[in-house]
Amino acid sequence: MEKAKEAVSNPSNTGIKFGTDGWRAIIGDQFTFDNVALVAQAYAQYLLEHQGKRVVVGYDTRFLANRFAQRAAEVLAANGLQVYLARSYLPTPVLSFAVKHLQADGGVMITASHNPAEYLGFKIKGSYGGAATPALVAEVEKHLGAEPKKASATVHSFDVRKDYYNFLAQQLDMEALRNYSGVMYHDSLGGAGAGWLAGFVKHAGLKLELRELHAVPDPMFYGVNPEPIPQNQFTVMTLLKAEEDPTFAAVNDGDADRIGAVLAGGINFNSHQIFAVLLKHLHRKGLSGRVVKTFSTSKIIDKLAHKLGLELMVTPIGFKYITDEMLKGGVLIGGEESGGIGVAGHIPERDGIFNALLLLEAVIHTGKSLGQQFAEIEAEVGFKHAYDRIDLHLPSMEQLQQVMEKVQTPHPIAARQVSGSEHLDGVKWLFHDGGWLLFRASGTEPVLRIYCEAQDDKSVKAILAEAKKLVGL
Repeated sequence: MEKAKEAVSNPSNTGIKFGTDGWRAIIGDQFTFDNVALVAQAYAQYLLEHQGKRVVVGYDTRFLANRFAQRAAEVLAANGLQVYLARSYLPTPVLSFAVKHLQADGGVMITASHNPAEYLGFKIKGSYGGAATPALVAEVEKHLGAEPKKASATVHSFDVRKDYYNFLAQQLDMEALRNYSGVMYHDSLGGAGAGWLAGFVKHAGLKLELRELHAVPDPMFYGVNPEPIPQNQFTVMTLLKAEEDPTFAAVNDGDADRIGAVLAGGINFNSHQIFAVLLKHLHRKGLSGRVVKTFSTSKIIDKLAHKLGLELMVTPIGFKYITDEMLKGGVLIGGEESGGIGVAGHIPERDGIFNALLLLEAVIHTGKSLGQQFAEIEAEVGFKHAYDRIDLHLPSMEQLQQVMEKVQTPHPIAARQVSGSEHLDGVKWLFHDGGWLLFRASGTEPVLRIYCEAQDDKSVKAILAEAKKLVGL
């Protein structure tokens, strides 16, 4: 028994490690009720050390997510905290909104976001209603291993759906939205965004014809990974082949903090393009401020920010770094390659539901499709955009390290000359024509991510093929 107690009290033995946005693991393997209790206890101790009194807990549509959320809530309450547990599943940005709306000192979201169905996770939210900063997470990790408290305590419930809808309405041109009678699609991929955009349309009395796909929550996400990228959007891309501009589809990930889009004709509209259109739209509305992007995001954003006279800042990959900048103030928009985008006036958080409505607003204000708007941006900044990314699974972390050492020094690739390199997060080779190639190692598994931007799809494919050969795969 003594050995068992020592194992629990030693954080190094928990096997729990926070990544770019919380702790995630396979359900029934590392993601167990006991480990969730350990993380909840660590977070409770952090909150108490910082005079925290109130915390909110939410969950997505994954297998047993509500039960894991209940367990976390019970541990937090056992520590003397006032705990509010969501009555039903909800998107991560709604949980973040609830932190602010209920004047809580923090929040917990039980979700694995865009990860495969067998995963679940534990996201921590700061009192500001956004992703936990690296400093906050580091403090929580110090307490991992402490024995979870088991005292019986009351757990309250909450429902902020109407309050969240009213909050969104304050930031949107509701007159324009109410007068629009076009068609828009929404694919939640069976995740926590299911029904939330439709709920806003009904709540606000919009004429919009919203056509929902995969709107019934499914723990298996209808057989795809809940990430809004082309390989997971077959159904909506097929349906939109028969549509005409300006109809488009907004697609959310498993917890609806990220956004993807599909245009009429079944054409994928990637996260970089969405970021650029939203930046131009916000500026057109008379808003201003700094533009923040992560290291793997399109050069189009740099050029557009410069064209609009806005300051640009580049951060390492992970929305938590954008959150840090948003908390400093003065940020107009911050976004990342994976589809997470936060904007001024909102909570310092990604919000796939709100961003879908902003895209619709951009279509209404301009009378042009998203594709037409992006084409105008390309012409304005003098740069054509094509992009793709591949993830390569290597046999070991040692081999991953060897590959990263191999790509430190750039050289010509796929008939392209290299003008230099950057090392903010991984190794980025810069091309003379403005394109780039980024090699980045996962910090938790032997996966090499290779990102590329060039001025046409053919070039991107050629560069990525050569990059794959370069690393021996």
